[in-house]
Amino acid sequence: MNATRTFAAAVLATSALITGCASTSSQPYNNGYNSGYNNVSMGYGTIESIQVVQGENRTSGAGAIVGGLVGALAGSQVGSGGGRTAATVAGGVAGAAIGNNVERNRGANGAEVYQVNVRMDNGEYRTVNQDSVYDLRVGNRVRIVDGRVYRY
Repeated sequence: MNATRTFAAAVLATSALITGCASTSSQPYNNGYNSGYNNVSMGYGTIESIQVVQGENRTSGAGAIVGGLVGALAGSQVGSGGGRTAATVAGGVAGAAIGNNVERNRGANGAEVYQVNVRMDNGEYRTVNQDSVYDLRVGNRVRIVDGRVYRY
């Protein structure tokens, strides 16, 4: 019984760490060629190309936590003594992996990101990834502000 309590405490501590590190930000991200810039006004340019790319499938960690708990619960029903402890740990690890994959695959639907390549007025090229392009077209004069491309 002591091993089960220790394992439960370890699962709760791990889930707290995973949840604390999870990102739920819905803000678009910018992974352009000059990614060393802060999120400030970055300048003016012309759109060279717009491409649709597959977005990152980020997970919150909830799938791993729930999967780990279900797997540990199922594993604790197998065997007795040291075998039960091993089965509980193995079930928790396997359940966490499966739960994380289920969450990742579930979020893959509609995860399109638009990659906008901009030739800046000073000759540099910047790539901005954002969730929509609205009325942006190749050849438009644009400005980049806070990691997003806007018509100018």
